[in-house]
Amino acid sequence: MRLKQIAAALLSKSKSSWPPTNPAMAAPSITQTLTTSTNPEEDSLCSVTKQEPEPSQQQQQQECWLLGSPGRCLNGESHVERAWAHWRKLGEPKLIVAPMVDNSELPFRMLCRKYGAEAAYTPMLHSRIFTENEKYRSQEFTTCKDDRPLFVQFCANAADTLLEAARRVEPYCDYVDINLGCPQRIAKRGNYGAFLMDNLPLVKSLVEKLALNLRVPVSCKIRVFPDLQDTLNYARMLEDAGCSLLAVHGRTRDEKDGKKLRAKWEAIKAVKNAVRIPVLANGNIRHMDDVHSCLKETGADGVLSAESLLENPALFAGFKTAEWVLDGEDRSEEVKLDQGDLLVEYLKLCEEYPVPWRMIRAHVHKMLGEWFRIHPHIREELNAQSKLTFDFLYDMVNRLRVLGVKMPLYAKDTRRERISADGSGA
Repeated sequence: MRLKQIAAALLSKSKSSWPPTNPAMAAPSITQTLTTSTNPEEDSLCSVTKQEPEPSQQQQQQECWLLGSPGRCLNGESHVERAWAHWRKLGEPKLIVAPMVDNSELPFRMLCRKYGAEAAYTPMLHSRIFTENEKYRSQEFTTCKDDRPLFVQFCANAADTLLEAARRVEPYCDYVDINLGCPQRIAKRGNYGAFLMDNLPLVKSLVEKLALNLRVPVSCKIRVFPDLQDTLNYARMLEDAGCSLLAVHGRTRDEKDGKKLRAKWEAIKAVKNAVRIPVLANGNIRHMDDVHSCLKETGADGVLSAESLLENPALFAGFKTAEWVLDGEDRSEEVKLDQGDLLVEYLKLCEEYPVPWRMIRAHVHKMLGEWFRIHPHIREELNAQSKLTFDFLYDMVNRLRVLGVKMPLYAKDTRRERISADGSGA
């Protein structure tokens, strides 16, 4: 009887703290003009707040059994078994859209899923603003029934605030992810992301708080330390704290330029060998050849791609931009697909799933970057628009085509390559 009372109380508390005010659980209405939100990243995160006393270990175990939590609630082997059971239930996705601030929003995720992505992260969400601001929630986090598996990523440095934010999204995702890898100055000012590597007890408290209180598993995305042993100790600490999946970016906090500095796949391999939960590899994924090489060299359970997907959302379907087609490799244009085609598909998805215009503008620049270098006056006209419309953007693509601009994508095989469990193509 006591266990039933605990379960009922917990479920009641969870429901009362989570009114589903925002996400597009049903598809949002189509609009032609979207409201641009203020820039929430300029807000600093609140300082760490005093936390409530933790329940006893026995009570935690009972509650976790009742709620079926896949987090740390069951220690040791049980936690690892649940982590893998959840990953397998999702189909063990290997091709994953990485979290990108303002760039991995719902329409872009859906475009990448059409072209082979098997899972995706949301953009990084600011946990404090998410809990306080309904407009922020409604604009920055949207999803739909086909947007799964889904990781919802938060930045945070206060465990209670992070938990409050996580409880609002847990019914609509497969993992709540903690951003421990952002190396940008805004993260340093706000004391989150990769700058929490200087305060490991705080990191541990964030993971434990979610793992002991959510019904979905906790994942973490990290960067490596300059010293490999520090990285391995960090990864093991996260696993012990209740992390059920670990995404490892193979660069350090100071290595921000991905085009000049190669990610250390050997460090990712070492992490994979050091922990028992699923591990994802991030860094140097520019086309499917890199996917196969990375899975083989690291033994990771999947890969994340970020910047390369922004230019070529069809990357996971086997398409390459001309930059990555090797000498002697087939440049057949049997498949008529280029960035202009992908942009039009993206815009149609934005009409179906509205997002702030700043996100749309950023994707236009990324997908048409090469075109704009050929005709910079078109880019200048785009930048001069204080208020974008879909009609303007569709017309802009048509004008580029009339000017004879074409940036084709290339594929060895138009059929999507299957990836076997050992990371080799088949």
